[in-house]
Amino acid sequence: MLNALIMIVSAMIIVLSLLQSGKSDGISGAFTGSGGLNLFANTKERGSEKVISNLTLILGIVFFVLVILVRVIK
Repeated sequence: MLNALIMIVSAMIIVLSLLQSGKSDGISGAFTGSGGLNLFANTKERGSEKVISNLTLILGIVFFVLVILVRVIK
């Protein structure tokens, strides 16, 4: 039961991660470093981006809790 729930939550996390818009210059910027990596930039997410980001965070926490529960039960 919990294993099926873990698979559903993980599939939803993958889909939500793919739906998120990129915050960098793309894959070329990752290899060349042309855009500069600013992890602590003050950028505000709005609208659907914020909803998707929050859902991804919540599902990540749910996934973590489910994995811990499966480990404790077994």
